[in-house]
Amino acid sequence: MKFGLLYELQLPRPWDAESEHRMVQHALAEVEVADRLGFDCVWANEHHFLEEYSHNSAPEVFLAAAAGRTKQIHVGHGVVLSPPGYNPPARVAERLAMLDLVSSGRVEWGTGSSASRAELEGFNIDPAQKKLMWAEATEQTANMMAMSPYPGFKGDYFSMPARNVIPKSLQKPHPPIWLACSNKETIHVAARNGVGALAFAFVDPAEAAKWAGEYYEIIKSDECVPIGHAVNANIAMATGFSVHQDEAEAIRRGGEGFQFFGFALGHHYVYGEHTPGVTNVWERFERGRDAMPPVVGNGIGTPAQLIERLKQYQDSGVDQVIFVQQAGRNTHENIIASLELFAAEVMPTMKADQAARAARKQADLAPYIEAALKRKKWMQPLAPEAIPPIPAYGRSVVAGTPNPIAARRGGGINIPAEDPSEKLCAVGDD
Repeated sequence: MKFGLLYELQLPRPWDAESEHRMVQHALAEVEVADRLGFDCVWANEHHFLEEYSHNSAPEVFLAAAAGRTKQIHVGHGVVLSPPGYNPPARVAERLAMLDLVSSGRVEWGTGSSASRAELEGFNIDPAQKKLMWAEATEQTANMMAMSPYPGFKGDYFSMPARNVIPKSLQKPHPPIWLACSNKETIHVAARNGVGALAFAFVDPAEAAKWAGEYYEIIKSDECVPIGHAVNANIAMATGFSVHQDEAEAIRRGGEGFQFFGFALGHHYVYGEHTPGVTNVWERFERGRDAMPPVVGNGIGTPAQLIERLKQYQDSGVDQVIFVQQAGRNTHENIIASLELFAAEVMPTMKADQAARAARKQADLAPYIEAALKRKKWMQPLAPEAIPPIPAYGRSVVAGTPNPIAARRGGGINIPAEDPSEKLCAVGDD
């Protein structure tokens, strides 16, 4: 089983001038420790305007910094908000590829569209169209990363001409694709598209077994048609995280933070009304805490308890458990202590036969993945003679035609194209 860490970069009020800087530096230090201890992946979700719940609006920057401090841990851009109103597909391809180069091939490409009104309407995205936007943009981003040049596209939600989108990622044809999943139906969508499922629904092992079983049934069926150029057949489940030799102390250190994580999520996505720059989410959380159910986090407890629960996840077919440790007011010191205790007493047991399990799984899925890739309708490359050239603005395509740059400088017409001095016209300040 693999183990990941999730960073929304939560920051409950009150804030001071150094709060965000301190939070980011603590998070990077935690990732550095997690890398040394053998954790497999750090996930950083893209969110916008969700005060206190997530201050992680540029996760690719955070992950690049994390990559520079680490050697083996994968950097999960989970999730990239995929509808073009958030991020034009070519920019996603460029950022992911550069992050993959910076990290020497350690990127995991999480995708999604968000369900918060603050984000969707903040970027003028129609909630009724967001899933179609996700599908169109994700498929074309994958094409951009895998094809040289990208042939161009005219779609329902974005269009662009033929371009060679560079740089290209170190991982070929592109980093593994995942989809953020908050319910069982989205798990099915992930499987039908041949991508990993990032389940952020906090389900128990019994429910996880049902979700994982249905996911892999679809992966092995004719329903699976990859959205990308490769199949990433994996399912990950998120849960709270706080480890101590004393269960009560583990709950005391991490329970409140995990409760706040759920409350703030509900505030921004389900039942809250938020006034930007004004609403104090932490105060609302404190007022309602007595009515909240007790903490149930399968990663909160003693090492022995975690081994027992995580074995249940492993036996249910879950490939990775992602721990929510940077939540609420959980302290940096307690997070480090939990990571170290987990690595010392839980990780060795859970990773003992990881290589053998992975080999068996790969062998079992290989024929189904091969069949799925054969079902895909591939974008056709352009023949060399069909690739349209791009004349520079300063170039005289037809001798004597107006030059917009020269005209802006007060000039009149271009000089003939074959004149070497024309190069000076195309270079310089606009």
